[in-house]
Formats: sequence, C-alpha cells, structure tokens
Amino acid sequence: MAVPLNSVSTVTNPSPENARNSCGFFTHIPKFLPFFHSNKTISRIFASSQISPPLNNIFTLPNWRSGKNDPRNKELRLYDAFLYLEYMVGKGHKPDKTHATQLLYDLCNCNKLRKAARVMEMMVTSGTIPDAASYTFLVNNLCKRGNVGHAMQLVDKMEEYGYPTNTVTYNSLIRGLCMRGNLNKSLQFVEKLMQKGLVPNAYTYSILLEATYKEKGVNEAMLLLDNIIAKGGKPNLVSYNVLLTGLCKEGRIDEAKEFFRNLPSKGFNPNVVSYNILLRSLCFEGRWEEANELLAEMVGEERSPSIVTYNILISSLALHGQTDHALKILDEMYFGEQFKPIAASYNPIIARLCKDRKVDAVIKCLDQMLERHCSPNEGTYNSIAVLCEEGVVHEAFSILQALRIKQSSSTHDFYRAVISGLCRKGNTFAAFQLLYEMTAHGFNPDSYTYSSLIRGLCLEKMLVAAVDVFYIMEENGYRPDVDNFNALVLGLCKSRRTDLSLKVFEDMISKGYMPNEITYTILVEGIIHEEHKELASIVLKELHLKQVISRNTVERLVMQYELELEDILVQ
Repeated sequence: MAVPLNSVSTVTNPSPENARNSCGFFTHIPKFLPFFHSNKTISRIFASSQISPPLNNIFTLPNWRSGKNDPRNKELRLYDAFLYLEYMVGKGHKPDKTHATQLLYDLCNCNKLRKAARVMEMMVTSGTIPDAASYTFLVNNLCKRGNVGHAMQLVDKMEEYGYPTNTVTYNSLIRGLCMRGNLNKSLQFVEKLMQKGLVPNAYTYSILLEATYKEKGVNEAMLLLDNIIAKGGKPNLVSYNVLLTGLCKEGRIDEAKEFFRNLPSKGFNPNVVSYNILLRSLCFEGRWEEANELLAEMVGEERSPSIVTYNILISSLALHGQTDHALKILDEMYFGEQFKPIAASYNPIIARLCKDRKVDAVIKCLDQMLERHCSPNEGTYNSIAVLCEEGVVHEAFSILQALRIKQSSSTHDFYRAVISGLCRKGNTFAAFQLLYEMTAHGFNPDSYTYSSLIRGLCLEKMLVAAVDVFYIMEENGYRPDVDNFNALVLGLCKSRRTDLSLKVFEDMISKGYMPNEITYTILVEGIIHEEHKELASIVLKELHLKQVISRNTVERLVMQYELELEDILVQ
C-alpha cells in the first residue's frame, strides 16, 4: 500500500441533607395503576394479520416484517406481534421457536429491551427452550445499554428455570459492570463464578484489565495481569493488547514500543490489532518516520493492514491538515480490491475541511461518498457541524439540507436524527444553532428531539440550561411528556445532582404531571450513585409500599446494588 507519510509536517496540536429534605414528594405519589390489554386490541391483531392457528399447541406469530417500510408502522406491527405472543402464551399455547427468537432480536434492535426480556421469559415458561446465542445476545444488549441490573435479574431467573449460563454470557455481565465503573464488584463477581465452578477465560481477563487501566491506571492493570498469571490464569494476546492500549492512552509511547517489541518473549507475536494500536499513537503524535517503519513490517496473514489501518492513516493525516494525502488513501481503498471506504473513513476529512471552512470541498467529498454508495452516519453530521464552531451555521444547514434531498429522506426523520446524533456526541450548542435553521424551514421538534436536547445539555453539564429547556417547552405551548421528564431527571441524576432532580420532580407533580415507574427507579438509582445506600433503601421501600415500583424492579435494584430490603423480599 502507498504510504504518503514522509512529506508530512507536524502541526502543533449535592449534599445528603438536600436529598433527605426532598423526600417530601412521597405524599404526592399517585397509585401506580396496572395496565391490561383490552380484548379489542387482540381482536384487531387477529383481524389484520395472517396467523396460523395453534397446531399441536404450537402457534406462529403475525408477520411483523412485511408491509410498508414506514418506521412507525413497523413499530406498531412489532408491538402487535408482542401482544399476540403474550396473549397466546397466557392461554397456555407454545410459540414457534424461530418466530419468537426473531421477535426477540428485532425488539433488541429497536431498543425495546424489557419487552425482549419478557419474550425470553415467555419462551421458557411455555416450554420453548431458547438457543444459547439468543440468550447471550439479549444479556449483551442489556449490558451494553446500561441495564446491567435487568441482565443480572434475567440470568438469575433463567438459572431458576434450570437454564445454564456459560462463561460468554457471564462475560457480558462483567463488561456491563465495568462499563458502569464497578470494577471492585466485577472482581467479586468473578470470584463468585469461580466458586460456582465456572472458569474465567482470556476474554474475562481482558475485560478486567481494560477496566483497571481506565479506572486505576495501566500500572495497576499490569499488577493485575501478574496476579492472574500467578493464580494459573492464561491470558492471551488480547489481554496484552489491552495493556498496550493503556500505555498509549497515557501517552507513554516509548514504553509502549518497548512493550510491543517484548511480546514475543511473552509467547505472542503481535497481530494487526497490536500494530494498529501503536501506529495510531505514532501517527497522531506526528512521528511519521517511526510510523513508516511500523507499516513496512505489516506483511503477512496476521499483521497485514486492515480497514482500521487505513482509517488511522486517514484520520491522523486529516488531523494534521493533510487532507489531500488523506483523499489519496481513500482513492486507493476504493479502487483496491480488499477494502471499501466507510463513513468513518470520510468523516475525519470532512471535519478537517469544515474546520478550514472549505465548503466547496466538503460538498465535493459528500457527493463522492454518495456516488460510492457510502451512507453518511452520526459521525458525518458531527463533522459537518464543525462549520457551526467556525461561525458558518447557515452553510452547515445548507449542506445538511442538500444531503437530505440527495438521500430522499423525510424532513422530520432526517432532522431529528441529526439533532439526536449531535447531542449524543456532546455537540449540543451546534444542535441548537442548526435547530433554529431547521424550524425556520418547517421542522417541528417532537418529544424525541426535545429529550435529545435535554440529554445533550446534561451530558455537557449545562444543567440549568437543561431545566430551562423543559420550561421553555411549556411556555411555547408544548406540554412535555413523561419521556422528556425522565430524560431530565436521568440527566440530573447522572450529573450527581439528585437533589436538583428531586426539586424538579416535586415541581412537576405540583403541575399535574404523571411520572411512571422508570421515573421513580431513576431517582432511587440517583440516590445510590451519590453513595447514600441507606437512604435509597428507605426510599425504595416506601415506593414499593405505595405500589409505584413493582416487586420485580425492587428485586433488580437490591441485586444490582446490594441494598438491604430483606423484609420486603421475604413477603
């Protein structure tokens, strides 16, 4: 592969008392009314779907995948299939395993994780044994999206039903705990697994090592690795690559190079991942000569360049202002046989061109993307939004508008995706700037868009602004819904301002808003994260007695956070 690096020049580069005082909100808590699906709903599903009658007590689900491609209709059909499954299992019938499994996958892909977990539970209770892949997939998705407690609860229930859990599934739980900053709990969890007879594998060690270097530094991670080996553990190359990443992240590149060269003495030859880790650091530091030497070594099956290698070169060249060189590598990828550029290949170049205010070049680059059948993504929108930072908001909006038209996207769905994509990446100011332009051109923000803005502001610690958005919505005649409310409460709690979230909660109750179980759960978890477990236990107990939090949720929180609520659980 061509490596145009030699000519590149380096360019310089709340308090406990507040929480207690806020507990007066319990006097306002309404009774949590159970919801029962009406017979009319079930009749509608029967009437509108081609459903096979139960044969030998096994039934098939309505085809939720056929029909119009409108996302809203798809979601309704998916929900209808879920309702039908629930109804038929309740009548004592057994679902077709393939249909039920596909429903589980599709619910996960639509972020309907609780319903997906319910599908798994209905399969088991009806006598349908789910395959290990779907079980692991569900646990992994729950953990990835922060629902570790739900995942632990699911695993616990599945084991009660006699369904064994393997190390792969447990690894998902360990990763989930580590992602939430619960390293010590993860280590304790591994000890429990070993007592149950399960043996941690190399992937388990890699998860723990990554969490350790992120939380305590790479030196601690190296000590952990030594301890693992001393106890008979057998880490693999992935574990050493994790430590290599840690050294690079800490800017210890010379030590990383030495560690990399010593891998054969540990029994492992570096693979393409090892090379890419070190290459990234060398390129981003502008150490082009050393990067070229490393690239020259990348020959052979285990170390030949991957698409990641190409993207590292492109992004580092773009960072240093060498967009012409980066575009040449893009062309080499496109006209070569091995790899084709993806959005992540184009995005760094677009971001740099936007930083340099080269609007025409940005348009040309986006046109090339589309011509080469490469679909823009959230990263592309964030790259275009760099123009907003440079003070050319109107040009950024014009480019996005043209992109929408060329992709034949609906105005509402496209602009909503842009705003949520910016807010997710902490680019909320640009989101507001573009929203002004969008609304001037007929876009009406919906509940999802407002929730995205609130989450984005909380992510960037602009908590007062997040609260203000909530009240501005009301002033402009838009009554916030429970999802907006939960987005604000969750954002405040994540920022360790549970005291403020409780005050907002009381204000909303006084205005007649109806919180749901998710709202109360967020508040309890907020109190826990501020390290007031005793108070959280008192709050959770009272919420359960007032029937606004189910026993199922109580069990999950007790399991996940080791709360003391035995008097409730034994009832």
